[in-house]
Amino acid sequence: MWEFRSMSFWRAVFAEFFGTMFFVFFGLGAALRWTTGPHHVLHVAFCFGLAAATLIQSIGHISGGHINPAVTFAYLIGSQMSLFRAVFYMAAQLLGAMAGAAVLYGVTPNNMRGTLALNTLQPGVSVGMATTVEVFLTLQLVVCVFAVTDDRRNGRLGSAALAIGFSVTIGHLMGMQYTGAGMNPARSFAPAVLVRNFVNHWVYWVGPMIGAAMGALLYDFMLFPRMRALSERLATLKGSRPPESDSQQDPRGDPIELKTQAL
Repeated sequence: MWEFRSMSFWRAVFAEFFGTMFFVFFGLGAALRWTTGPHHVLHVAFCFGLAAATLIQSIGHISGGHINPAVTFAYLIGSQMSLFRAVFYMAAQLLGAMAGAAVLYGVTPNNMRGTLALNTLQPGVSVGMATTVEVFLTLQLVVCVFAVTDDRRNGRLGSAALAIGFSVTIGHLMGMQYTGAGMNPARSFAPAVLVRNFVNHWVYWVGPMIGAAMGALLYDFMLFPRMRALSERLATLKGSRPPESDSQQDPRGDPIELKTQAL
């Protein structure tokens, strides 16, 4: 249990709480329906995407900047973080989402609070359709996260945080017309608790988790396989080995970029 005794571990857990809190606050705040009619999809999509990029850039060097239980689950499936850390990350993300949604709920007029429940199935969209959409939205997000933060990749250009933010944006641009574009169980769970609306809520857990697992397996075993022995994967899952020192320098002398995986 070296992680439990490490201050860097607890700072990482708090960073996930902090990041998810602000992600939910800004994202759901932008999605409130202050006027009648449909959502301004572009407005909401860019707020969620820019919030994700900003917060990942801010806390990525501390915790990896997951701010999403589905992303954490993907790294667990890929044997890139310990089960112990994953459980604490997910708990912190859910609590952070609750905190962000609660603050937003408190500063929102009474007549607007019901619109906090962004994730609802649109008329004519069945639960099967909705779950499939959520699978695909989260699948593309996880593949993007894994790809842009892969330390084996040569010649990386641009910002990994911004690329992930764009991935969140395109997910909302497409998915809002179907399901409200969940992709993140924490940000779907928090407003559902506050407005006490859990109709078809399971879709926003099952879809993203399946999509996250598929994305991790697709990238790590097909697109760009990680050749690691089973014993090494199990050691990572059990957290029996501390990670390499953060002070080690990249021998190529390249700038250190954001890695959205366990530190």
